[in-house]
Amino acid sequence: MSQPKYDVVAIGNAIVDILSQADDAFIESIGVAKGSMQLMFSPEDADALYAKMGPGREVSGGSAANTVAGIAALGGRTAFIGQVADDQLGEVFAHDIRAAGVDFATPVRPGQPTTARCLIFVTPDGQRTMNTYLGASQYLPEQALDLAMIEDAAILYLEGYLWDPEEPRAAMRAAIEAARKAGRKVAFTLSDVFCIGRHGGDFRQLIADGLIDILFANEGELTALAEVEDFDAAVAKLAAQVPTLVVTRGAAGASAMQHGQRADVAAEPIARVVDTTGAGDLFAAGFLHGQAQGKGLEASLKLGAICAAEIISHFGARPNVDMKALAASKLG
Repeated sequence: MSQPKYDVVAIGNAIVDILSQADDAFIESIGVAKGSMQLMFSPEDADALYAKMGPGREVSGGSAANTVAGIAALGGRTAFIGQVADDQLGEVFAHDIRAAGVDFATPVRPGQPTTARCLIFVTPDGQRTMNTYLGASQYLPEQALDLAMIEDAAILYLEGYLWDPEEPRAAMRAAIEAARKAGRKVAFTLSDVFCIGRHGGDFRQLIADGLIDILFANEGELTALAEVEDFDAAVAKLAAQVPTLVVTRGAAGASAMQHGQRADVAAEPIARVVDTTGAGDLFAAGFLHGQAQGKGLEASLKLGAICAAEIISHFGARPNVDMKALAASKLG
């Protein structure tokens, strides 16, 4: 097997995040549950909500895109595959993710719908309420895949959020096949309990077929996929089916099982939670970077916890400090 050019290549929703601060009364006024993610199904709805936002900040986002940007900040070699439209927000996404050190060359999609956007309202307690219009991101075709890039990555990382639409689902299956044929690892994040509600059967089949090497879940996703309410029982069930299982537990830290070995780490202490946007994405960045660098299970978990703590200590889902220096100071 050749030495890969990339540590991680990710496929996910190409979304421009627009972040704005808001109070609880505003969240109530727009009729959404605080801390939730709701989908908007028309650009008109997205435009109407955008008009109500206070001053905002635009940054390329999407779960898997946040993860590879985090890996790049740690010094890793990364690329991203995702669909944008031929419009201004598409240009914002492409420029921003490339500026973060991530290779991005997916051809733009002409015409409608527009590039995906996520309107994120962050309340003073750090909770983020997300309102997402998926737009062009749902139309990633198999033909847009750079198979040579996928074959040249140590790890292919896939985002469960993108499993909903048929076109990118077929593309991700083709990407898995290419990665497996090249002898590379496949990592998968379950993304959200509602994804499991719709596609749990598919996810379980991917695992049963031996196509997933590294599985990421939070506690709710873990128990939903395992169909077992007890945390430890759910860990035991899924750890027997995937080579590496990683479970985030918020303030309780994180756990991982790898070939029968278990490691647990505490959450990194921080002065104040400012914004939880991207916490899981950056945890995955730290863990995957650790694994790509040949670090052990506990050290990879620790790096994930360091990255998650950094990201929730400030506004936005991109690091505000030199992540390589931070990791070196914390890990030694």
